[in-house]
Amino acid sequence: MKFSASQIAALLAGTVEGDPNVEVWNVAKIEEGAPGMLSFLANPKYTPYIYTTKSSVVIVNNDFVAKEPVTATLIRVDDAYASFAKLLAFYDAMANQKEGISSLAFVSSTAQCGENLYLGEFAFVGEHVVIGNHVKIYPQVYVGDGCVIGDDTVLYPGVRLYRNTVVGKRCVLHAGAVIGADGFGFAPQPDGHYEKIPQVGNVVIDDDVEVGANTTIDRSTMGSTRVHKGVKLDNLVHLAHNVEVGEHSALAAQVGVSGSTHLGKHCVVGGQSGFVGHLHIADGSKFGGQSGIMGSIKEANQEFMGTPIQPLRQYLVSNARFRHIDEMMRKIEALEQELSELKSKI
Repeated sequence: MKFSASQIAALLAGTVEGDPNVEVWNVAKIEEGAPGMLSFLANPKYTPYIYTTKSSVVIVNNDFVAKEPVTATLIRVDDAYASFAKLLAFYDAMANQKEGISSLAFVSSTAQCGENLYLGEFAFVGEHVVIGNHVKIYPQVYVGDGCVIGDDTVLYPGVRLYRNTVVGKRCVLHAGAVIGADGFGFAPQPDGHYEKIPQVGNVVIDDDVEVGANTTIDRSTMGSTRVHKGVKLDNLVHLAHNVEVGEHSALAAQVGVSGSTHLGKHCVVGGQSGFVGHLHIADGSKFGGQSGIMGSIKEANQEFMGTPIQPLRQYLVSNARFRHIDEMMRKIEALEQELSELKSKI
């Protein structure tokens, strides 16, 4: 798709300075620009690049003053960064305009499908599924019996929804996400073998949730594993059975949350962090990467790091001291040597 500078300016309510008919068809960093590319300048640190960039069009703030000749066409706006983000969102929406049901897809006769459904090749929709309006289901997606999918939700290739999974409106589930697999429930028996405990619950994902690629959310033993409104899960996150994640929380890649742990609202969890089971985490809790959370957090809006976790300030102090441990050991050894010599003289 090609867009002219004048079309972009109209979308952003900006003004063109240069050739209004120049066309762009892709985006690039201002320092990596090439003909046909669109860039933006918001951080003054990158100002020197506007005089050398090869990009055809650059979005700048209204107060930008050029001190040298600029070859690119400029689009002046109130906020270059926000305008560029708006443009990316528009481009992404255009690129993902998909409609129609492929003849190679399967839809059960008992399924209810809303308007403007896109269903790609080899997608499967099971019995008694309910799909809302403007939903996009990409190739090789499996939607099990009894699932519900809200309006404007996107399921990218290879997503698997086990039976009775509920996904809200405007959600995005990236490739390979598995929602509703069995929770890890096994009862040890006297003879040493493990007896599987049936997992008869489901997973409920509320509106405006994004689930990263190859993330897994297990269905509950009973009731629901719950991901509340606005939650963002990165790639390779694992939520075990009966976990609950509060509204607008964000979990980075490779976070693991053990069964029946409840995270509050607006929690932020760094990558590779792990929670033991049956914890309650207060609203606004923040955990640095590779944190090991082994106990409940009762006080809201606190920051932690380390394994096991410590309050962030305490962790940073301890870590700074740890860097001097070799020096401290040498001093202790010297003191022990002096003490030994003094004892020998007494």
